[in-house]
Amino acid sequence: MSPAAGNFDAWIRGAFVAHNSALEQLYFAQADRANVAGTGDHIKAALRDEGQRHIHALWAEGNTGEGFESAFDVLGNVGLYLAALRRHELTNPAREARSPFAEASSLALHVGASIGMAPRFATAHLATHNRAVLGVRKSFTALADEALFIDENARAILCFQRAADALVRVLPLGVTNPVADVQFAAAADALRCVLAITTRLFETLDVARFFFSVRPYYKPYRVGRHEYRGANAGDFAGINELDLLLGLTRANDPSYAELLVDKMLFMLPAEQARLRDCMAHKSLLDEFLALVDAGADPAVYRGNARLFLEVVALFGQTAAAHHDQLVKRFIATPAEALPEAHLAGLTASGPPLDVLLRSLAALRDQRTAHSGGAARNRANDLARLASAIG
Repeated sequence: MSPAAGNFDAWIRGAFVAHNSALEQLYFAQADRANVAGTGDHIKAALRDEGQRHIHALWAEGNTGEGFESAFDVLGNVGLYLAALRRHELTNPAREARSPFAEASSLALHVGASIGMAPRFATAHLATHNRAVLGVRKSFTALADEALFIDENARAILCFQRAADALVRVLPLGVTNPVADVQFAAAADALRCVLAITTRLFETLDVARFFFSVRPYYKPYRVGRHEYRGANAGDFAGINELDLLLGLTRANDPSYAELLVDKMLFMLPAEQARLRDCMAHKSLLDEFLALVDAGADPAVYRGNARLFLEVVALFGQTAAAHHDQLVKRFIATPAEALPEAHLAGLTASGPPLDVLLRSLAALRDQRTAHSGGAARNRANDLARLASAIG
């Protein structure tokens, strides 16, 4: 890490967090907690100007050639800075044709292009690649609810990745291989951990603090002329590997393919490669169904099929919990009480909340194989497999 990058990183971990925390306390004490205009302007100016000095030093330094990890870290820090400026309404894509922060945009575009990612902070920056220094990892604020959200979200992602890793290893074995049972069991165990983590999060996270003080940092913002959507907790390959390997979705489904294309550049290059590779494989459900259709003796695959169906059920439970708890309780319900003036730009992905909720509900229905949901869900196919094994 170059001196300029190191100084910027230290600022992000220190004064940046202090400035955002102070502003959040001011906002939260107001009658209208969603209003940020005219509050803490001297703190906003300090955040903007201090960050700009670090950005200028990095921009002048140019490409240091220190490799992916350093570049990825710089991209994340610039992204956190721009996201905070967006949160405090120092920039807003609705009123601008281009970002007013030219040097930060230039730096983010340069680094993003060099490592093959979108030029903004990604989920990985605050989750799987959020390096801790003496136990302290990066965040926007020092609020306990943000720390809870970041940490539990990262734990859940790591468990989803563990489940996906386990299922990927079934592919070269085949679903009738007796030793595949350990992989199905490992995937099931990882998904039980996800459920435990998310249950703990939903029981502990304060709804108002999340809605008013954590969520706003994930809004879309401009880099140069282009508006980039906010980071999404699903921006990692594992969740889609599970979709595809379990056969609950298909990469050639138009709406699902659009989702994959949208998220690709928000993932690490290694994650992008994993997802592309997964898209080339037949799903495990289709492998089992081929045995059913061929009239194979169920005794050959019954044990693994039962484990597979357990994994499918557990994955569906994680999808239902996410939608019915996080999306409804922590976003949709609080949004109902917002004044209309604050509804624009509410969601991290950009579209109006009602549009986002419909798309998320459709994805939940696919992952839960809800028979009354998406037209191409696999409820009937899963029932056929369950019937075949008795």
